Amino acid sequence: MAKIKGYLVAIGGAEDKGVNYKQGAASKKRFDFFEEGILRRIITLVAQHGIPKIELITTASSFPEQMEISYRDAFLKLGCMDVEHLFITSREQVDTAENLDRINECNCVIFTGGDQLRLSSIFGGTKLMERIRSRYLHEAFVVAGTSAGAMAMGGTMIYDGNATRAHLKGEIKFTTGFNLISNVIIDTHFEKRGRFNRLAQAVAVQPGILGIGLAEDTGIIISGGNKFLVIGSGIVTVLNGKTISYTNLPEIEDRMPISVEHIIVHILSGGDVYNLASQQVERPFD
Repeated sequence: MAKIKGYLVAIGGAEDKGVNYKQGAASKKRFDFFEEGILRRIITLVAQHGIPKIELITTASSFPEQMEISYRDAFLKLGCMDVEHLFITSREQVDTAENLDRINECNCVIFTGGDQLRLSSIFGGTKLMERIRSRYLHEAFVVAGTSAGAMAMGGTMIYDGNATRAHLKGEIKFTTGFNLISNVIIDTHFEKRGRFNRLAQAVAVQPGILGIGLAEDTGIIISGGNKFLVIGSGIVTVLNGKTISYTNLPEIEDRMPISVEHIIVHILSGGDVYNLASQQVERPFD
């Protein structure tokens, strides 16, 4: 298979948009919005291959107009002027000639947060999604997603599952994602919403899939489809089920507590690199 030329940027949600930034306070912050923030990293990544031209897709949100304003303002603070809004709220609106042309003309799309099932049901199997996937595979094209937008990137996607009941069999619901990257399942708001058990059950059910839990204001840049760099102010949790020696999942009834033995857990922070092919941590990032 030819090497993937594009980049995925998966973000755990609630990334810094510079709302509370005060001139002169940057030195007191571990990650300055203007220099090291995740949105700055997206701009820098896109700018390596041309002037950034970004399309926002806010379909997952119940408040798409407000979401668009929030991101447009954040990018303007960073000096990125060419940010457009691909306003899509239903499946019938997706595959218009104008929308397909706009995907051809931009060099980055960003799927914002909200409901990931809404994303998959509206965009799944569309020409527009195939165009995005093709550009990601064959060009230096950036596909970013935050919260729901990040969760939709994998071939398998969690679409429901209350964290307080995630230790019970059958409480986690799955469906098909965008399959921009296979054999990976991404969960977001990972620490704040206590989703470790949720991702652990997902990996125990499908041990061949790597679980990636993203904290808020934290993300990963996946390059070549085979390794990722951690960015942002928090941590990334990687759950690998290949060494699982026992789970009681096949033996118990739904809503009974699960057992999982010998699952591999990595805790990674900014600058760390994980090789998805070898399933090992690497340093430094190429």
